[in-house]
Amino acid sequence: MNLIRRPRRNRQSAVIRDMVQETHLSVNDFIFPLFVMEGQNIRSEVASMPGIYRYSLDLLLDEIGQCVDLGVRAFDLFPNLPEAKKDKYATESCNPDGLYLQTIRAVKDRFPDVVVMTDVAMDPYSSDGHDGVVENGKILNDPTLEVLGKMAVAQAQAGADIVGPSDMMDGRVGYVRQMLDVHGFQDVAIMSYSAKYASAFYGPFRDALDSAPKFGDKKTYQMNPANSREALIEAELDFAEGADYLMVKPALPYLDIIKLLSDNYELPIAAYNVSGEYAMIKAAAQNGWLDGQRAMAEALMSIKRAGASVILTYFAKEMAELLNDR
Repeated sequence: MNLIRRPRRNRQSAVIRDMVQETHLSVNDFIFPLFVMEGQNIRSEVASMPGIYRYSLDLLLDEIGQCVDLGVRAFDLFPNLPEAKKDKYATESCNPDGLYLQTIRAVKDRFPDVVVMTDVAMDPYSSDGHDGVVENGKILNDPTLEVLGKMAVAQAQAGADIVGPSDMMDGRVGYVRQMLDVHGFQDVAIMSYSAKYASAFYGPFRDALDSAPKFGDKKTYQMNPANSREALIEAELDFAEGADYLMVKPALPYLDIIKLLSDNYELPIAAYNVSGEYAMIKAAAQNGWLDGQRAMAEALMSIKRAGASVILTYFAKEMAELLNDR
């Protein structure tokens, strides 16, 4: 055969394959989501997320220390609260002596150089389990913004480096930016959940926080999985309102959306490799149906290749161990 171009020449050895590799994963790409709960010396595994735990604060600090030693230096914190501390207006979210704000302060005191990202949403604190204020079965947009603004300021006061509005209310990025600036937190960044879809892949996360909606679903505020152009509308609004990062959630079923935002915005694009994506790979690996490590690395590589420069993933620690062993 007289073939001038033979692409296999660039695949014939490991050295050549490494030399021409286009996309590279690094521990610097990752934000590790972590769950904190009340109590002491508690490490409770999330049944639907093998290897992922809810930690009491003392053990959470130990876990972060191990991750820092592996090179993971950014963490997104989520609180697991008892029902008795939840109410209609998520008031516990602004309690300076509450679990979440105490946790932010403790992490920054012990590890001042790590980046702490926070979740700005009502559902972990809401007796309704929704991301907004509920009246007569409807989620109210504008009254929710006031709650989110106070929450973001309280998190910034506790030491948050990045706040993450994950609620999908209209106008929340601009409102949060205004509230942060008015209170002197111009340096606190906003990673907006710009294209957050109403997805089936959030189930294990809701198990971890016991935060499932008490009625209905979240389709009146989270995006329709069938829509892509709508993601550009959401991203443009968040960009104009002052977001510092634009996030796509989930990641793997929405690689096209990651690519779409990456192609249209100069801001860093983040992607959340969510709990259901993690659980699928873990379950298949436990059943011997696929190689868990290879599937993990391939999934994360696909997210990076699609255009994400920041990846929130429950694989962060495990992938860091793998990268450090190479």
